[in-house]
Amino acid sequence: MKPAAAHLLLVPFREVRHEQPDDCLHYEPVAVRGQEMDWTIPAHRHEGLHQIQFLERGHISGTVDGRAVDAQAPAILLIAPGSVHGFRHTRDTMGHQVTLPSATLQQLLSGTRLADTGLAGSFVLTGLAEEARGDCATLFEKLAHEFQGHGTGRVPALLALATLLAVLLLRLHGEHVQKTQLPGARDALVQRYLVLAEKHFREHRGLPFYAETLGVTPDHLSRTCRNVTRQSALQLLHERLMLEARRLLAYTPMSVLEVAASIGYQDPAYFSKFFTRAMGCSPSQYRMQAAQGVKAPR
Repeated sequence: MKPAAAHLLLVPFREVRHEQPDDCLHYEPVAVRGQEMDWTIPAHRHEGLHQIQFLERGHISGTVDGRAVDAQAPAILLIAPGSVHGFRHTRDTMGHQVTLPSATLQQLLSGTRLADTGLAGSFVLTGLAEEARGDCATLFEKLAHEFQGHGTGRVPALLALATLLAVLLLRLHGEHVQKTQLPGARDALVQRYLVLAEKHFREHRGLPFYAETLGVTPDHLSRTCRNVTRQSALQLLHERLMLEARRLLAYTPMSVLEVAASIGYQDPAYFSKFFTRAMGCSPSQYRMQAAQGVKAPR
């Protein structure tokens, strides 16, 4: 499925009303929005919200941040805040979807870095074992029951179930990473650096800032990143900047000047030069090619 080209659709899920405690999260069957949108969800992203889908039947295809998604149920999808995603479901799709504020998720997992690491990026899990499928189904069924009911302690029950669901996803994703990646790719320092870079990449801070915050030297940080990812710490930082630039160029009507400013470039000419060197085309050319489906913001 080609990414949408003109405007970035902001889907705030107004059902999650932060000022009303009873709406601490939102649950619905996948079919609700699927039928409403003729089973095709256009490219959009949610700011400040995590979304979890559990498909028990059917097939989903589309993109998440330009990466192709093609999954047969049973499957779990975690969509992290800011991830541009668009999907097409088959009409026989059945499953569950929960959306909750990322700040709530942070509070539920407070005292840990779990939300900042394991749940910081979007992912898709397929080939679920029978036990994992059963655990997911049970948690979502209980969550649906509580959400649709009015029992005493509804909010604490919903938050408790959301916590259990988040922990289950963390464990399943961790097992998936262990099976599919080399041991070095799980290096704790690199993961901490990527989390820190996610928070500060728009500020254009130098490597000494990141190294000092992480308690290592810049050389050690860059060497570790290169050993694990085959990219230096600076390359990883630049890659994150370019990902955001490509997202904004492909999915929003923002001008090149506005895109540059939004990711911390005060000089649009320097931004254009940096982008062209990284991507092999100017920001304006990239936008035109993305609109034609030639390039995707991955």
